[in-house]
Amino acid sequence: MNLKLMLHILGGLLMSLAMTMFFPVMVSGYYQDGLIDIFLQSIVITIVLGAVLYFGFRGREELTHREGFGIVAFGWLIIAVMGALPFYLSGVVPSFLDSYFESMSGFTTTGSTIISSLQSVPPSLLFWRALIQWLGGMGIIVLSVAILPFLGVGGVQLFQAEVPGPTKERLTPKIQETAKSLWGVYFLLTILQIVLLMLGGVGFFDAITHSFTTLATGGFSNYDQSVAFFQSSYVHWIFILFMFLAGINFTLHYHLLIKGRIRYFGNEEFRYYLLIFLLTILAIVGINYTPSADLWITIRDASFQVVSLGTSTGFATVNYLLWAPLVQFGLIILMVIGGCAGSTGGGAKVVRLLITLKHSVNQLFLLVHPKGVRPLSMGRRIVPVGVVQRVLGYFSIYSGIFFIASLILIAQGMDMISAFSATIACLSNIGPGLGVVGPTETFAPLTDTAKIVLAFCMLAGRLEIFTIFVLFLPSFWKK
Repeated sequence: MNLKLMLHILGGLLMSLAMTMFFPVMVSGYYQDGLIDIFLQSIVITIVLGAVLYFGFRGREELTHREGFGIVAFGWLIIAVMGALPFYLSGVVPSFLDSYFESMSGFTTTGSTIISSLQSVPPSLLFWRALIQWLGGMGIIVLSVAILPFLGVGGVQLFQAEVPGPTKERLTPKIQETAKSLWGVYFLLTILQIVLLMLGGVGFFDAITHSFTTLATGGFSNYDQSVAFFQSSYVHWIFILFMFLAGINFTLHYHLLIKGRIRYFGNEEFRYYLLIFLLTILAIVGINYTPSADLWITIRDASFQVVSLGTSTGFATVNYLLWAPLVQFGLIILMVIGGCAGSTGGGAKVVRLLITLKHSVNQLFLLVHPKGVRPLSMGRRIVPVGVVQRVLGYFSIYSGIFFIASLILIAQGMDMISAFSATIACLSNIGPGLGVVGPTETFAPLTDTAKIVLAFCMLAGRLEIFTIFVLFLPSFWKK
């Protein structure tokens, strides 16, 4: 393990993070909310620490997979610390642990919040909450690989450790060009949503911040009522559309927006992603609809919550805790499944579910035909045995984290439903859960221990679990 090289690159990442803090400085200056000095202090602290690491440790060796995993894991940990500074120094979040929880929730695009009375939070801090989710959505590591070639090392290892999903698809021969392509598509979709929201009467500031957190599938809002604040069916459907798009593999968007090729329905994962959402929406509408209700409002609300929770965004237009228990259970299943691989969505990903189900069917086939040969395929591609093993390993570790974290939360005094849903919400990077962490509540009342456990779940879920747990292997640290 080349620690000097790791620290050198982490220093570069911190300096790049410091540069992004100038955006909320400008917002603070425009709104005169009194936080310019707070953000300048945060910039100085972040850039000084980054400069010490960058210029103090100059690793010259080639970046290996081990350094790549280490940089991504420790990068997210330290970036969340620096991102917590504005929350803490401003006094809006008095506890540093709570500030760290808020920051980690932002960068991992989880959307679980400590803050109540969001309308009283200064605009620059609301902008910072939205910005860190937008950066975390496509991955701040990928951003750095794309636009910060001064780091002076190859980016393949960082990209492979960062991009969600069991496989990584290159769009261009060079990894830096791939990262730029992904960010280009991400940026175009963000601009498009901003324009469409403004056409629906949403103010410029709200349109920017909510578009940031929609495309990141993060779910931070400027209002305690979340998207329910905007009492417009047009606005709600715009959110539904872009949450749905954010949950799709971005390589498919790239082929449409850059290459002019429509490849969505040729992708098996997308077809099942769409089918799962449509069937769930129909089921919820069938359960929730009554003759006295407005059918179109019922369809809109069901569609919003299915897409919001299924893509791990976490916005809300209704209090789904008032829906039937069967519906709530279905929403939890959606939380676990999540979006498509290669999207900004969280959860286990649809492709992993498909691979697991197909593997199970193949095992049943082999019981009947022991000498049979039945390769597992996705679309026209044969899935390598190694990928299948990683998928099964992923679900094994996911289940272990879920049960251990839930037991700790129950031991901290949470009821079973709240503990289970809080763990799933953070591990799948969704935000709100059920019970005491429902869509109308915050995570502020939880104990410090519970917040630490859930912050770990956020990070593990965002980095696809393996990136974190590989650090616990003794062999990882050996030369």
